[in-house]
Amino acid sequence: MTLIRLGPDGLRASRFALSPLAETLSLLIALRCEIDRGRPGPEAQALAGWLDRDPFAAGLLRLVSATKFLPDFVAIPPSSMTTRIDDELARMRAVPDHVARATIAESRRFAWMPGGIAWADPDGVTTSAAAVFARGWQWFVEPDWPRRRAVMERDIRHRAGVLAAHGWRQAIDGIGKIRWAGPDAILFSTQTHADLSIGDEGLVLVPHTGTSGQWMCEAPPRFALVYPARGALEHLHVAAEGVAKLIGEGRARILAALADPTTSSQLAVLLGVSLGTVSGHLATLRDAGAVVGRRSGRAVYYERTSLGDALATHLG
Repeated sequence: MTLIRLGPDGLRASRFALSPLAETLSLLIALRCEIDRGRPGPEAQALAGWLDRDPFAAGLLRLVSATKFLPDFVAIPPSSMTTRIDDELARMRAVPDHVARATIAESRRFAWMPGGIAWADPDGVTTSAAAVFARGWQWFVEPDWPRRRAVMERDIRHRAGVLAAHGWRQAIDGIGKIRWAGPDAILFSTQTHADLSIGDEGLVLVPHTGTSGQWMCEAPPRFALVYPARGALEHLHVAAEGVAKLIGEGRARILAALADPTTSSQLAVLLGVSLGTVSGHLATLRDAGAVVGRRSGRAVYYERTSLGDALATHLG
């Protein structure tokens, strides 16, 4: 098994961050898996057409979607809540070709699908990789970034609240498949690899909006753990039946989205509707006793009551 070892200084310095690159990687892997399953949606079909025309992109995405060891240059630790995709891609391009090819070969050792790495032979490996992720960002992630960011920020706010009240053990609970394995260690994987020792720069926790997938980003002494956020985008769909028909699909979608406390502005972004529409639905749900608003600083966060929770369990 693989442990992440955190001493007191490492725990104190640990924090949350956002990564447009990690979000792009997560979505490209999900779309590539859709293609492999033979049931591609419109975005996966667009990706398939691109990969048919670009052997480098096809080889890279085949590898990262079928390995337990991501090449280091695609798994770059972010540092803050304001990380920019341009900065992450610049760091990717700065990795020398010989280093990139070495980590590609290591990644291939842990792949569970066949595939060569001849696509990585030409010069400019990381420049080409950065171009792949730049296009993936522009085509598939950037148009929906505000909504994706809202999901991730809501996850971080939830975990930060748990952290303040109970500490890191409870805040990390429910992140992917990891669990505490001792007073100073987190079990990251059941695979046998070298343990990771986190120093005084701490561990950076980075959510993404996919429903699964977690990985480490390593650039010692900096380490980041990427994990699926609570309330991922795929969970916001509500079938127009049962309780949803009774209370209305708009109000049902809001109840579904309130798995964690959320502001009206965040709900508008998450659901792709106007703030006025959200405010009207929230007023109705509040009057019915299904939601309640609680002020935190200058913002009001809405959450479900016990009645709201009961209704939400019956949403399709």
